[in-house]
Amino acid sequence: MPKISAITLFVEDLAVARQFYLDTFELPVHYEDPESVVFVFGDTMVNLLVATAAPELIEPAAVAARGSGARFVFTLPVDDVDARCAELRAKGVELLNGPVDRPWGPRTASFPDPDGHIWEIASGG
Repeated sequence: MPKISAITLFVEDLAVARQFYLDTFELPVHYEDPESVVFVFGDTMVNLLVATAAPELIEPAAVAARGSGARFVFTLPVDDVDARCAELRAKGVELLNGPVDRPWGPRTASFPDPDGHIWEIASGG
């Protein structure tokens, strides 16, 4: 089965998104240029691309507006969801929900990035 090598997220303010990812995930910048910043999560690159550059990649599809609603969640495994939530709150990250024990097993919590992309942290891995 092939793996996902890169995910591109469209962002409105690249500087704000860049700083959020630096502060929240504590990862170094892998690559950047005037229109994008790339972080590496394990084997997957997450490319933050300024939304005005997105049409070139997806035309004739349209770039959705930030407030149009969530259609996915990225999940990251952590050892201690409660401790990580405390760290996130200390950094000013607002949780959408959690920590909560899910009926299917893990303890989870979710939060948005500045452009509304939803991230979840989950126990186990």
